[in-house]
Amino acid sequence: MSSLYIDRRGVELEADGEALVFRENGERIGTVPLAPLSRIFLRGDVRLQSSLLGKLGERGIGVIILSGRKAEPTLLMARPHNDAMRRISQYRLSQDTDFCLNFARDLVQRKLASQHDFLAARREHELEHRYELTLALRKLDGIMAHIGEKSTLAALLGVEGAGAAAYFEGFAAIAPPRLKFSQRNRRPPRDPLNALLSLGYTLLQAEAVLALYGAGLDPYIGFYHQLDFGRESLACDVVEPLRVAVDAFALELFRQDILRIEDFSTTESGCLLGKAGRAKFYGAWETLAEKLRKQLNSQVDELSAQFMPTALPQSSLSGEEF
Repeated sequence: MSSLYIDRRGVELEADGEALVFRENGERIGTVPLAPLSRIFLRGDVRLQSSLLGKLGERGIGVIILSGRKAEPTLLMARPHNDAMRRISQYRLSQDTDFCLNFARDLVQRKLASQHDFLAARREHELEHRYELTLALRKLDGIMAHIGEKSTLAALLGVEGAGAAAYFEGFAAIAPPRLKFSQRNRRPPRDPLNALLSLGYTLLQAEAVLALYGAGLDPYIGFYHQLDFGRESLACDVVEPLRVAVDAFALELFRQDILRIEDFSTTESGCLLGKAGRAKFYGAWETLAEKLRKQLNSQVDELSAQFMPTALPQSSLSGEEF
């Protein structure tokens, strides 16, 4: 399955049998078959018919609308999984302190380990930055050694934050100097590399929400990331170990000169990727996105196995209030 990215002002979309039709100024300018699509990303003034939205939903094709200069995502979901018992089990486990703590410890361990592995691999090739990378790796080693000792989610959040600071110190050392990347910043991102990381994380988060929703889980009810109004907490959970893949991808786009500083503009709203740069980005992103979807689906399948109805106590099927 593949994704379709549409970033063109004034395009109209409509369905024609099993194909997606593109029109501009009333003229038919192209078609794409629906069969291989799993999601469609829209940006800019793109218009489409409600009948097309219905057809996309019937075929399990999610629609992600990236709005405004900051590309804030709005998701139009396909039909969800029919087993609502999964969500009941998910809600109950979200209130199980021991389950959440064990889940969080494993998640933080996997995230920091992925960051450690990335920096260790770069150290073998970035000889001029070996010292900075070694320092970052030592810090990560020390931080990871204490994960098992933490007995609250708040303490684990502190561990994760300390690990992120150490990791991005090493990451900054190998970033091209022309990008002026010194640390992770967001809302708004203030340099091209941070802008690309924010865009990549946004797309990864949207993929996680679609995967969870399709599996019958509630993206807003997490185990490590707790309830927070408007936050897709479970999606935040499952993307944590995968963020490093976005980091590596963003770095390579600059190193290979696929993207350059000229592709970005800086305003009071932060550093933003321009339209020409977005075309280059989306062209490269889909290869990584396919791998990330497989990893997300694998994680979601493992989670779903814990939420099967047979895992619920008998009282949950007998009208007990909860």
